[in-house]
Amino acid sequence: MSDESELAVLYQQTLDRIIELVSAPGASADAAVAACPGWSVRDVLAHMAGVAQDWAAGRPAAPPTDAQTAAQVARFDGRGVDDILRAWGEAATEMPRLAREGIAPPLGDIVVREHDIRDALGRPGVRDSAAVQSVSDQLLRMLETPVPVRVIVEDGEYRCGPDGDPAIDLKTTRFESIRWRTGRRSRSQMAAMAWSGDPAPVLDQLYLFGPATTDRVE
Repeated sequence: MSDESELAVLYQQTLDRIIELVSAPGASADAAVAACPGWSVRDVLAHMAGVAQDWAAGRPAAPPTDAQTAAQVARFDGRGVDDILRAWGEAATEMPRLAREGIAPPLGDIVVREHDIRDALGRPGVRDSAAVQSVSDQLLRMLETPVPVRVIVEDGEYRCGPDGDPAIDLKTTRFESIRWRTGRRSRSQMAAMAWSGDPAPVLDQLYLFGPATTDRVE
């Protein structure tokens, strides 16, 4: 199985978990999503359905612009959650075909959004999934810092920045690395992580998006 095909399997597994999560008794599609100010759970679902549709139609954008994201959500105005999930599921059936063509699915987005939804619904869990491992690996390999840094996770380590002995170590987890890399933690929270020394030289290089404007505990 190719790397892209493996990612397509992880994408479908994550989609299945999200469907189960939002279909559970008591799950509110109107719940506010703290990680996405102004969005409800329904809006997050609409965004991800729109991403899948765009991917399937040969219009991938990683990451989408603010205008593209707004258009994805607006695409599902007036449509219920079941309809959104149905459209998302139909688009997702194209992911294996795209994988065979060498196009990897947008796994990072769906994994991050799964845990945004879990936080909104008060249903944390699945923080050690194969999808979390895959996305954290990608995000940590992409990390560039101005001084040598060693990021130590539960099952390995990553050396970032220039060659040389690490100037500083960070002990974290794969789940947490996804959250702070994608703007789900504030700068003060990142400064308070388990550093071996002063993290000031690298704090502003840790995140792809963000940081969060307020402390966020999940």
